[in-house]
Amino acid sequence: MHVREAGSGPPILLLHGWTCHGGFFRPQFEGLAGEAHLIAPDLPGHGLTGRDEHPLTIEAAADACTALLAERDLTDVLVSGWSMGAAVAYAMIARHGTERLSGLVVEDMTPRVLNDAGWSLGTRDGLEAGRNAAIIAGMEARWPETAQSIMQGIFAANEEPDAALHAWASKEIAAADPEAMKAMWISLTSQDFRPLLPQIDIPVTLAYGAQSRLYDRRVALWQADQLPRGRAICFERSGHAPHLEEPQAFNALLSLLRRDP
Repeated sequence: MHVREAGSGPPILLLHGWTCHGGFFRPQFEGLAGEAHLIAPDLPGHGLTGRDEHPLTIEAAADACTALLAERDLTDVLVSGWSMGAAVAYAMIARHGTERLSGLVVEDMTPRVLNDAGWSLGTRDGLEAGRNAAIIAGMEARWPETAQSIMQGIFAANEEPDAALHAWASKEIAAADPEAMKAMWISLTSQDFRPLLPQIDIPVTLAYGAQSRLYDRRVALWQADQLPRGRAICFERSGHAPHLEEPQAFNALLSLLRRDP
C-alpha cells in the first residue's frame, strides 16, 4: 500500500473513507506530526494503492493494515477510522485482535450500513438491500453523478463552507477509480460488525458530527452502549468529517487519546 508517514512518538494509524485516500488527513499531519508518529495508508483501490495490489475487500484492507503495523513492529497504536476506515478498523480487530492497539476512534460510522426490518441505524436515508443493488448496478456508468453525491454528503449543510477544501475534495473523489469503488462498496455494504462490539476490549471513542447527513447521532450512542469501554463525543459544527470540519478539536481529541486512550 502507498503510505503517508510523518513524525515520531506514539503511533496513530489514520484510515480514510470510501472514495478518499490518506491525503484527506492533511490537517492531522499538519497539527500532530510534532508529537506523534502518523501513518495514513491509501486503502486498496484508493489513491495510489492500485486495485491489482490487494483484493478489493474490507477484509483485505484490514489484513494489509495489520501487516503494516507488524512490519514496523508498532504497538500501542491508536487507530482512527473515518467512515469506511472504521469498518476496516473493526475488521482488523475481528480478524487479528487488539494486541497491537491502544484504542480506537470511530469517526461517524455505523457497524452496518444497510437498513432492514430490524435495523434502522444504517444510513440516514434508509438505504436497504434492494436500492443498494440498483446503486451498485449503475455505479460505474454514473460515476460523475455518484461522486458529486458523495461529496455533497460529507460536509455539514449549515456551516460556512471552506471553498478550497470543498473544491479539492470534490476533485479527489471524482478521480477515484469507479470499478474499484464499486468492488469496495459491495464489500463495505456486506459487513455487519454488530456482534463484534461487545467483544472489543480496548477503549473506543465514537466521534460523530451533529450535522451528519449520513448517520443519525443515535448510531454513535447505540454503539457506545454496546461497547464495554465505549463513549460518544459530538462535534457540533461537523457533518460526516469532523477531522476536516473541526480539525483543531479533532486533533485535540487524538492528542488526548494517544496519551490516555
